[in-house]
Amino acid sequence: MGIYLNPDNTDFQEAINSEIYIDKTELIAHTNSVIRTMQKYICVSRPRRFGKSMAANMLTAYYSRGCDSAALFENCKIAKDSSFHKHLNQYNVIHINIVDFLEDSESIEDVLNALSEAVLYEIRKAFPDVDFYKPENLSRSLKDVYAAKSSSFIFIIDEWDCVFRQLKLTEKDQETYLKFLLSLLKDQKYVALAYMTGILPIKKYGEHSALNMFTEISMTDATPIAEFTGFTDEEVMDKCNEYHVSFEEMKQWYDGYNVNGISIYNPKSVVESILRKNFGNYWTSTETYEALKDFIILNFDGLKEKISRMIAGDAIKINPTKFQNDMTSFSSADDVLTLLVHLGYLSFDYDTSTVRIPNSEVQQEFINSIEDGGWEFLMDSINASDRLLNATLTGDSETAAKMIEKAHNENASILKYNDENALACVISIAYYSARKKYIMHRELATGKGFADIVFIPRKNVDSPAIVVELKHNQSADTAISQIKAKRYSEKIAEYTGEIILVGISYDEQKGHSCIIETVSK
Repeated sequence: MGIYLNPDNTDFQEAINSEIYIDKTELIAHTNSVIRTMQKYICVSRPRRFGKSMAANMLTAYYSRGCDSAALFENCKIAKDSSFHKHLNQYNVIHINIVDFLEDSESIEDVLNALSEAVLYEIRKAFPDVDFYKPENLSRSLKDVYAAKSSSFIFIIDEWDCVFRQLKLTEKDQETYLKFLLSLLKDQKYVALAYMTGILPIKKYGEHSALNMFTEISMTDATPIAEFTGFTDEEVMDKCNEYHVSFEEMKQWYDGYNVNGISIYNPKSVVESILRKNFGNYWTSTETYEALKDFIILNFDGLKEKISRMIAGDAIKINPTKFQNDMTSFSSADDVLTLLVHLGYLSFDYDTSTVRIPNSEVQQEFINSIEDGGWEFLMDSINASDRLLNATLTGDSETAAKMIEKAHNENASILKYNDENALACVISIAYYSARKKYIMHRELATGKGFADIVFIPRKNVDSPAIVVELKHNQSADTAISQIKAKRYSEKIAEYTGEIILVGISYDEQKGHSCIIETVSK
């Protein structure tokens, strides 16, 4: 048993011992299926605190010859799999967390030298009778062990990309690091499995990856192990029932990551909210909002509008394939938004190639990030949203019209003025505070058509639903008439008894009018 070679199972034991543990051991069935195949290289990238290290510790506990983990796994899901006993504690495991070698390192050469020395020290102790040709060379020494002992290795490399995020690497430094990993892992007979984790996918040069033998599992495509990216609906619902926590609120706060069609929750925040018996910003509180702010203020054409639209609830189409998988090589708004997907600030829909802000927790982080620095008009609208909601609920159409007109005019520099979708974004922002009590729907199918904006009260909220219809160069009366003619309220009445109808119109002279009516089921 060593520190890096054949560690014990203590780290995974602590995960299982925790009050809240969700069994993800079926991931092992997948890794077992690719051992000693062409698919034996797996690189998993996902945001911080999404369980990457826990999975790495789990795989180490399962494969390492440095421990006996039969009892540890006997009540886990993987124990029922046909491959369970075949691979249990049968391999020499090299488990490296690259962060361990950063503290005293000033260059990438320092990192790689320290890593090699630490692992070689344990290799020589574990195999004292092997004659090493180049004892200072890690890759060659592993070849010597394999030739002498026919002994395979499983590599588990955690936080593999931290050097890109924490060191100021030149392009030459980056190449040096990637060549080291390439030499260590690619086409080496001693590699039975290589499992790497990080936040960023593998660095590209041009359109190509330097480590192209890896199957990449990321927030933009997690096939075939998407359900292991975070907590699923079923897993969270089970815990909510066990601890008597509102599943609806949990979904509002921490759901929203659409990973290949599977709804994924932020594990850190789910666990913290259950243990603390309160919903709050747990994942985002582990890092200052400045980290997000640095990226969304970058001066790329259209980025500011896209961020504003997402705050309003829109989904934005992007092309994630050109992103170079680092935190410096940006050439477009799409590159920035793709990075935010990998960092966990946006959710990516694989089928539509669109991104959106996933949940209330991350939404608040965006608001924190735009409080100053050129977003003042947007923040003014958000800060005034309580008054607009109150005017709507009390039927004060004159005040509502004035506030909507102000919000529309002031945000015209960000969002196109004479564009009905842009007005819908402005309205969504102007009613921002309503999201505390309501679920907002854009283009909701109701009656004989689609209502522009609908606010459905959340469970246990005693407030009327709100239907908003927008018209350009037509009267607010026309908007109200359309709501009635297309019977929008009939469908919405399934959720609530009282419904407030809001008709909003604006003309070329930038004048706004509003009519508010209340109907009952």
